[in-house]
Parts: sequence; C-alpha cells; structure tokens
Amino acid sequence: MSRFSQFFHAYWKLISLLILILITVLSLTPQAELPVVAGTDKTHHFIAYAALIFAVAFVKPKQWLTITVFFFCWSGAIELIQPYVNRYGEWLDLAANTGGLISGFIMARAMAYICRATY
Repeated sequence: MSRFSQFFHAYWKLISLLILILITVLSLTPQAELPVVAGTDKTHHFIAYAALIFAVAFVKPKQWLTITVFFFCWSGAIELIQPYVNRYGEWLDLAANTGGLISGFIMARAMAYICRATY
C-alpha cells in the first residue's frame, strides 16, 4: 500500500471532519456587505465539496453512501441558513456542491484504483 493510500486510510475521518468544519465556518461567517453580483463563487463550491468527499470516496467505508447523503443535506442546510447571516443562499450553489461531490467521488475512486494497480 502506498504512503498516499496509507495516509487516507488512517486519517479519512479527521480529514473529512476538518474540511466540513472549514466549509461550514467559511459559508456561515457573516459578511459586512453582500457582493455586488451573486453567483460568482460556484467554482469555490465545486472544489470545496470535491475535497470534502475525496477522503471518504478514496477509502470507501461501508457507510460511504450515508456520509455522501449527509454531505449533500449539510450543503442544503447551509444554503438555507446563509440568508440569515448576510450571505446569499442559492440553489445553484447546491448544484455546484453536488457536482463537486460527484466529481470528487469519481476522482477519488480513480485514484484508489491507480494506487491498487501500481502497488
């Protein structure tokens, strides 16, 4: 097993939790003023949720589907809460988050396959 693979197998829960906390704090920190144009942050959402799912998808524990659904629901809850903390809550953000979850999952499974094939 490669060091990369060993690292994710040992720390996938901690990695996922830290990224989830970071996403939550950054998403719910009140802004002094709203950006002039809403909807310019979809790439950030996509990358953040791809990073969030990566460790879970790489290790793929028995409860991976439950965790993935939880991440999706958490994302939706954040979008519902954001208008109350002077942020934009947008359904397109949820779509970007979902796209990130799907893409991150695919990338992680491909990486897991490559790691198994080379070692």
